[in-house]
Amino acid sequence: MSKKRVVVGVSGASGAALALRVVQRLAEIPSVETHLIVSDSARRTLLHEVGPHALHQLLTIADRSYQIRDIGAATASGSFRTAGMIVVPCSMRTLAAIAAGLADNLIVRAADVHLKERRRLVLMTRETPLHLGHLRNMTAVTEMGAVVMPPVPAFYQRPQSVEEIIDHLAARAIDLVGLPGEPLATEWDPQSHRQHTAAR
Repeated sequence: MSKKRVVVGVSGASGAALALRVVQRLAEIPSVETHLIVSDSARRTLLHEVGPHALHQLLTIADRSYQIRDIGAATASGSFRTAGMIVVPCSMRTLAAIAAGLADNLIVRAADVHLKERRRLVLMTRETPLHLGHLRNMTAVTEMGAVVMPPVPAFYQRPQSVEEIIDHLAARAIDLVGLPGEPLATEWDPQSHRQHTAAR
């Protein structure tokens, strides 16, 4: 059985730990092959937010990685079949480029390919507060078929650590790609919530 390819683009917005966890969770799925693109700014953010070994971890875990300026890479072509793409985190610059179709690097080109081929594209946009230009770009990519998923914590799950928040967000993003199999993210259970509230 051939593996499902998932492209992961990592741009330079804050939230680098999310990228590492997404790639780690994808690597845990035997039927998935991960294709990684890391921007120059993301390399700096990974170092600052996660540590000196973060980039090496990402590159080691992924099945294949590409240079950001390699516009001739396999992921730049619609003939390269994938199950979907996640941009995590997605900077406002990357969002704007995708919205405008400015495929000047491999992340944006790969995202553009997913839109034109009508494949799932999940953008974990990272910025706050948002001005009107940000919101219009989000509207534009949504109208084109992308899924905009700001990394907003699911506080109803009562996370006990930052790691739990990151893990849940990574799982939700992967679930949005629509891979075969059981969902990774824990589902909302109102019964469990009522029992927890009653015990307080």
